Amino acid sequence: MKNLVVITGAGMSAESGLKTFRGSDGLWEGYDVMSVASIDGFRSNPSLVYEFYNARRRQLKTVKPNPCHRFLSELQQEYKVNIITQNVDDLHERGGSKDILHLHGELLKVRTLNHPSIIYEWSDDLNAEDLSPDGHRLRPHIVWFGEEVPLIQRAGDICSQADICMIIGTSLQVYPAAGLIDYLPSNTPIIYVDPMPSANHSLLNQHSFLTTIEDTAVNAIPRIRNILRKLKT
Repeated sequence: MKNLVVITGAGMSAESGLKTFRGSDGLWEGYDVMSVASIDGFRSNPSLVYEFYNARRRQLKTVKPNPCHRFLSELQQEYKVNIITQNVDDLHERGGSKDILHLHGELLKVRTLNHPSIIYEWSDDLNAEDLSPDGHRLRPHIVWFGEEVPLIQRAGDICSQADICMIIGTSLQVYPAAGLIDYLPSNTPIIYVDPMPSANHSLLNQHSFLTTIEDTAVNAIPRIRNILRKLKT
């Protein structure tokens, strides 16, 4: 089987009803992004951050994987599919995909403040008084602004083994995720799905084997199938 690497972003989850990370006004669900998605924001107002992510968990329980999530899982019958997602929801998992790397953390997990490698499953509200079994304070398992992205090297290694790459629902304009395409072997076919292709990251224009589909992820499924079929011949 060929290695198919899929890089997904907020546009993928938006079609399931989850709002994208932030709008043009710099707000996320009415909150200033830096107040709820940065380590400094957590230090200055942890109660706000806890409640913000509690609301995101509740919202996540109300949505379902969309047809493109399920389409990616179906491709596992024909390809070795590795998904690298910037999304923190579990919609890829619920859609049936198996090999998923969450670059920016996972909403349904928490970790201790003193030992970032100790991670717990967590589907309900998280509050300041909740502690780990060994008595340490917990925080959302999310990579915030001002923090390193610990899985970026593993994501790069996955990209370096790609035979085909698909990029869906992300403009790839935020580093370090934007640099992942630099790890792709030369001449790797790239399928880029974007309703606004003029916003494509400039690095994408350096790749000769780039096919851009100007549409949403769900609407693009038939054309993606057709492109993949041609790449097999």
